[in-house]
Amino acid sequence: MRFREVITRNGTTILAGKDAKQNESLVNQFKGKSNVIMHTSKPGSPFCVLESKIQRGDKKEAALLCAKKSQDWRDNKTDVVVHVFTGKDVFKRKDMKIGTFGLKKKKSIKVKKEDIERYGAE
Repeated sequence: MRFREVITRNGTTILAGKDAKQNESLVNQFKGKSNVIMHTSKPGSPFCVLESKIQRGDKKEAALLCAKKSQDWRDNKTDVVVHVFTGKDVFKRKDMKIGTFGLKKKKSIKVKKEDIERYGAE
């Protein structure tokens, strides 16, 4: 399964799912690990995983990718809230549909509309 792959300016790899099935596979691959994972607060975005040691600016780039590829951005073109957590914070109950996970704890980043518009155009 080939995930979307983006390399940050610092050389860190971000893996992102392209659909619910890929999101399920990606999160399962990193569940229980300490990698940083991101997803928008609203449904319909890729799960984005920072694969290796994180450097300054990597989280922002991952949050921008997550926001830019989300249905929230596509439909509303406003600021997007992205949740940040680790694989250790993820859980899955049997009644949850494919590509859906629960979180034990998370932080939030508000990605500004102007930054999303610029992302990829630089």
